[in-house]
Amino acid sequence: MKPKQPKTGITLRLPAPAIFWRVLGAAVAVCASIPLLLLQTGCSPGIIAVFGEPTSSEKKVPAEYNLAVQKGAKILILVDQPTYLDAHPNLRFFVTDAISKTFQLQLKIPASLIIDYDTLADYRSETADFSLQSPEQVGSALGADFVLHVVVSNYQITQEGDITNLSAKLDAQATLIKTATGEKVWPMMEPSRLIQVGCESERRGPDTVAVRMASAAARCITRYLYDCPKNQFKILDDRTNMSW
Repeated sequence: MKPKQPKTGITLRLPAPAIFWRVLGAAVAVCASIPLLLLQTGCSPGIIAVFGEPTSSEKKVPAEYNLAVQKGAKILILVDQPTYLDAHPNLRFFVTDAISKTFQLQLKIPASLIIDYDTLADYRSETADFSLQSPEQVGSALGADFVLHVVVSNYQITQEGDITNLSAKLDAQATLIKTATGEKVWPMMEPSRLIQVGCESERRGPDTVAVRMASAAARCITRYLYDCPKNQFKILDDRTNMSW
């Protein structure tokens, strides 16, 4: 008969659930200590960032001029277009309305601080020399602290094949002006910011196309005037500096 091995100590037998929780607790402790160990050993912060990297909705593209922090400032949205431009009859309103809504939604600017379109329209029709006034003169007359001046320089709608299939393009230049001084505060490195938007294969009619182009232009302009979430900075209909 084979002799039995002598017992050299007391063996504590843990039930299976207890072993599981001991192992899990040790694993959690190791994972929690990794960022601290990386810092203590001088590893790159970029390695540590993966443990708590912000999402694309949390990342921000910094404003070129942060209009959102100008608390209490009244803003005039002044949209102009040359008389020869064969554009939708309500295009100026559509662009103004889209920018106003974006200011309220994204920049959290109260509607009471945005001079409404009807007030500007009345002043435009009642002022004989309106076309000779500068944006800051118009803004001053209406009590604005800032004027966002948008000039629509090109607007085209063309048919693709059948009459219901439309493509469109809109070009505009935008500047932000401080009324009291006439200073252009945005953009800083160029006379104005070129905005080009367009779409293809739109089947919902010319009115919808005009609203779509106005909305895209509004977003392309306003994204530079607040800390825009990275996942909202890219605009589907943006065609700026593209050959098309």
